[in-house]
Amino acid sequence: MFTGIVEELGEVVGVDELPGAARFRLRGPVVTEGVRHGESIAVNGVCLTVVETSDGEFTADVIQETLTRSSLGALSVGSRVNLERPLALGGRLDGHLVQGHVDGTGHITRRTEDGTVEVQVPPGLARYIVEKGSITVDGVSLTVVEAGDEHFTVSLIPTTLELTTLGIKRPGDPVNLEVDVLAKYVERLLGKEAVR
Repeated sequence: MFTGIVEELGEVVGVDELPGAARFRLRGPVVTEGVRHGESIAVNGVCLTVVETSDGEFTADVIQETLTRSSLGALSVGSRVNLERPLALGGRLDGHLVQGHVDGTGHITRRTEDGTVEVQVPPGLARYIVEKGSITVDGVSLTVVEAGDEHFTVSLIPTTLELTTLGIKRPGDPVNLEVDVLAKYVERLLGKEAVR
């Protein structure tokens, strides 16, 4: 589990194609400190397993399903990424509970000078997004300002713009989205027909 509070703005330093997968090498001296093989690091909101670490870098294998379902397939050497280590038991929960399981990719459709960002949502995902609810955008825990049928908006403070990739994203750029898991469980328990 993660919190959606980005610890470090990292960088992709290598991408190797593998059969049905890719191996990413990422620079992140803060998140790699004390991390061992088999532990997790969220990269733009995607929970990845550390294969190896060395000198402030780590490698992770990403299967085709993840490359297709998330925006990680669009990353290349030099791409900046949001990095976060998992929440330690007993640690502070500053954002909200984030699984690192991307539900889909959206696209930034508009951004304004005051920090408002509008994101187009893929079909079927908008029903899980509510005004003043939590949403994870590229691994960043945010509060929904407005929830529409095909989009939502968030307001970004200067710190978020400075310390995450959301400060450099522009209209048309893809973003990984993870909705609040509670909404998905409620729908499953009640049945899809009961919540329509």
